Amino acid sequence: MKNLVSLQDHVIVVTGAAQGIGNAVARLALDLGARVAAVDLQPGPLQALEREHPDRVLPLVGSVSDERFVQASVEQVLARFGRIHGLVNNAGISRPALIEKMTLDQWRQVIDVHLTGSFLWLQAVGRHMLERARAGEAAPGAIVNITSDAGRRGSVGQINYAAAKAGLLGLTMSATREWAKHGIRTNSVSLGVVETPMTETIRGERFRDGILAQIPMGRWAQPEEVVQTVCFLLSGAASYITGQHIGVNGGYHIAS
Repeated sequence: MKNLVSLQDHVIVVTGAAQGIGNAVARLALDLGARVAAVDLQPGPLQALEREHPDRVLPLVGSVSDERFVQASVEQVLARFGRIHGLVNNAGISRPALIEKMTLDQWRQVIDVHLTGSFLWLQAVGRHMLERARAGEAAPGAIVNITSDAGRRGSVGQINYAAAKAGLLGLTMSATREWAKHGIRTNSVSLGVVETPMTETIRGERFRDGILAQIPMGRWAQPEEVVQTVCFLLSGAASYITGQHIGVNGGYHIAS
C-alpha cells in the first residue's frame, strides 16, 4: 500500500528543534524520508540529531528573531540541500506574568520569538518558494505555524503568549490569501496542553485538575501524537488544505 503521508526527499526547516514538539517534528519528518534543517539556540540536541542522521540533518544555531541569522540560514540550507519544501514555525518561549505585573521586556521577548520570528522565517522561506513557483513549479512548498488554544481562548498569566499565538492565526490566513495561487500552502496547528518542559507549570498540582476537567479526552497530549498532523500538512496528502487552523487538543477548544 502506498504511504499517503510521505516526506521522501523533502527538505523541511523546523524551528525550536532541540526539544519538545520541534524535536518530535524533526524526528518524524526524518522517519518519513525528509532532510531536516534543525534550528535552535541549543547546539547540543541539534548536534546529537545530526550524529544520528549525518547526511540528512543540518543544525542551525541562533535566534529565530534575528533577521540576519534567518536569511543566512536559508542560504545555508539551499547551499546544502538545494531547495526547501516545508517550514515548521515552532520556536517558542514563556515569560508568564499577570497583566498588571508584566514588564515590557517580558512582552517583547515572547512576541519577538513567537510572532516576529515566525514572520521572518515565513518571509525568507516564502521568497524561495515564490521563486520556484514563478519558474513553473506547481507545488513549491508548505508552511505550518504551531499555535495554541491560548490564542483562541486567552490565557491567565500569559497575555504575551496568547497575543502572539493569536497573531499566528492572522499570519497563516494572510499568507494563504497572498500565496495559495502560487501553490504555497500555509496552515496552523493549534495545540492544547502537550506534555513538554514548557507546560510543566500548568500541568502541576495547582492547575492540573482544573485544566484536565476542560479536556474531553481527559489527558495531556504527547509530542509524538500531535506532530503527526504537522507532517500530514507538510505532505502531498494535504495538497488541497490551506488557510486552516487545525486543533489537536483532545477537545479542549471546540470550534463551531
